[in-house]
Amino acid sequence: MTVAEWLGEREPAPPEALLRRLREALGADASRDAGDAAEACRAAGERLLAIVLREDEASRDYALDLLAADALVTYAFEAASSDPGSLSVHAEHAMSSIASLGIEQSAGDAAARA
Repeated sequence: MTVAEWLGEREPAPPEALLRRLREALGADASRDAGDAAEACRAAGERLLAIVLREDEASRDYALDLLAADALVTYAFEAASSDPGSLSVHAEHAMSSIASLGIEQSAGDAAARA
């Protein structure tokens, strides 16, 4: 089973537009083994969040990307829950990676204002 197939089996199923965006965000990672779903979904969610944060003015144009980023990180934790012992490692990695996106954006904003 691939990550895309695993994602397609989630219940409740996400709306079709969101599911399409999730698959787009996963890109080539969608064809990875479903055992890699936690890493693939987390990484795709972080990539989408980075796109939203890089935009000077986050608008409704990015609402689907922000929703997809949230869904991907949520699915990452759902996948990780199949191995409860790994949850703390996934949580620490996600927190540090996502926090670093905010720090990078803040530094970029400060440099732009200087």
